[in-house]
Amino acid sequence: MELISIFLLGLGLSVDSFAASVCSGLAIKKIHFFQAVKIAVFLAVFQGGMPIIGWYTGWELRDLIKDFDHWIAFFLLAGMGSKMIYESITAKEKDCSFNPLKLFVLIGISVATSIDALVVGLSLALIDVVIWFPAIIIGIITFIVSMLGMLLGKKIGSKMSKRFEVIGGIVLILIGLRILIEDLFFQI
Repeated sequence: MELISIFLLGLGLSVDSFAASVCSGLAIKKIHFFQAVKIAVFLAVFQGGMPIIGWYTGWELRDLIKDFDHWIAFFLLAGMGSKMIYESITAKEKDCSFNPLKLFVLIGISVATSIDALVVGLSLALIDVVIWFPAIIIGIITFIVSMLGMLLGKKIGSKMSKRFEVIGGIVLILIGLRILIEDLFFQI
């Protein structure tokens, strides 16, 4: 998997964390730098860690599904991308009345925003991608995007986060389509 694909995958996966960060910026009007870093670190660690868990699961199942693994990877990524697009279009204004500085809330947000990364990790195992580098890149991108989301939440509100969710969904669908096309037409 090339660096640009890993980067785009990281951007696509970080969209949920971006939306949660925008809400965090809205919920805590006077958020301090280290509070923002704490939130971004939690989101990044979960977003980078979940693909590793999914990858190990997929690696164990690989031999059982090797003949149609590209289809599974495509449907998982396309499904996640479609879900992101659908939810961003049909969802009402996000409720930002929570305190992301409470540990239980922060862990809940981190898990909820990284479930799709678990599925992506499973998909990467099916196409023989070593997970460590993508997981680190996904985590770094999520940290940066989360910090920007909190800053934007303080400045502009949550309306922009819906647009980013649509873009993230499109990116996941395109990566899934690329995996399918490469396996069907370019494998020897």
